[in-house]
Amino acid sequence: MKLRSKNISLKWKIFATFELFAIILIAILWLFQVVYLKNVYVYIKEVETERIMDEANEVVMSGDNISSKLTELASGKNVAINVTDTSGNSIYNAEFNPSGQLNVMPKEVFQEYYNAAKSAGGNAKIIFEGHQIKDNPQLNMDMSPVNNRTDFVQNRGNDMAQSVIYVRIITTDSGDYVLMVNSVLTPVDATVDTIKIELIVVTVVVLIVAFILAWISSRAISKSLVRLNDSAQELAQGNYDISFDEHDYREINQLSETLNYAAEELGKTESLRRELIANVSHDLRTPLTMIKAYSEIMRDLPGENNPENVQVVIDETERLTNLVNDMLDVSKLEAGAIELDCQKYNLTESIIGLLQRYNKLVEQEGYIIDFKYDREVEVYADEGKMNQVIYNLINNAINYTGENKRVNVVQTVLNSGVKIEIIDSGAGISPKDLPYVWDRYYKVDKAHKRAVMGTGLGLSIVKKVLEMHGAAYGVDSNLGQGSNFWFVLNV
Repeated sequence: MKLRSKNISLKWKIFATFELFAIILIAILWLFQVVYLKNVYVYIKEVETERIMDEANEVVMSGDNISSKLTELASGKNVAINVTDTSGNSIYNAEFNPSGQLNVMPKEVFQEYYNAAKSAGGNAKIIFEGHQIKDNPQLNMDMSPVNNRTDFVQNRGNDMAQSVIYVRIITTDSGDYVLMVNSVLTPVDATVDTIKIELIVVTVVVLIVAFILAWISSRAISKSLVRLNDSAQELAQGNYDISFDEHDYREINQLSETLNYAAEELGKTESLRRELIANVSHDLRTPLTMIKAYSEIMRDLPGENNPENVQVVIDETERLTNLVNDMLDVSKLEAGAIELDCQKYNLTESIIGLLQRYNKLVEQEGYIIDFKYDREVEVYADEGKMNQVIYNLINNAINYTGENKRVNVVQTVLNSGVKIEIIDSGAGISPKDLPYVWDRYYKVDKAHKRAVMGTGLGLSIVKKVLEMHGAAYGVDSNLGQGSNFWFVLNV
């Protein structure tokens, strides 16, 4: 069944649903308008006659203007109402049933009806069909002994093809009365035949209209999904510039918005992947090439085996090691495999010790790294991870600072924490690039150049570590005015 469902297109499923709904609706109409019409009609008439009996009973018990009220009730409902004494003598009679004539009922028949009601606790119901009296457990009539009674049943039965008589014994202060209400159950066979003809026409019309509507609706709905599917297939094939139409049904619009967002994010991921391949391959190839070159020189030329060349090999090996370590750190941070080891420590002293790593760079390359602070401060954090954050931010500033080669590190004690700022004097970052500077492998300057310090993964590590500490962070920058990377730790 599942395989069959998979092989049916949405258009035909919608079409079949519309048609099935129309068929079910028509079947219900035929069921209630033809098959059960007679039963429903008889039930309604019986209930109505019982209600008329109750109203007539109230009129008789009230004793107020009985004749006119019974006449009004009988005329309004087209029934026959007869009130007699227990001997069958008519007291009040209102005949508005063309086949009624309860007032000419033979005494013997009346007596049978009266006895049936008396034996049943005061109420009896007699239903006629043709000249036959239907099964009435309260009424046990022997038709053969009394000719008058037999003639009445046969003659009245012919006149009223379907009829019901309700009999009730009423007890009042002045004695017992017998209330009888006769209602004709009009034959519905002709009505049923008429309805059948009408339903045949209605069935044909409804099926045709349902077919047309089902075809139009199924095509309209499936057309949107087919279009989305075609665009999604292009997306799956690597076309991330595809656009999904958002001018359709609300659900289709929401799906289109989601797919457009997915296409945009996939496009960014693909762009980052390409940059990753270009940047990482360059960063890996360069130190490996230099290590190989200097090693071959020292091997082939004994005079070149000097401390300077060995230091180049060591520096490039260290750079390669840092790149691999940063890549592993990013992967561990994103996987949540690293836990913080938070302790209280002197942040100011830690920064001063960290800046000593740059003494060689300051002496040989002429960089100026200035640390400004008003007083020492202690924080509760993972000292190793925070040193990594500050180290990466300083490396980033060194790589992008201006010709003056100045980097300022500023510590400011706030009411609720301490703010660390690393400021360079470089070209700055455009507003459109600011939201992405924390992403892995994202470079504002797309033209790759060999970094003075770091591996290009530093800001991504900074972001993850600061988020693990619950620290606020950000970057303020304008083109031509340098960049200020900052974060705030709670004291």
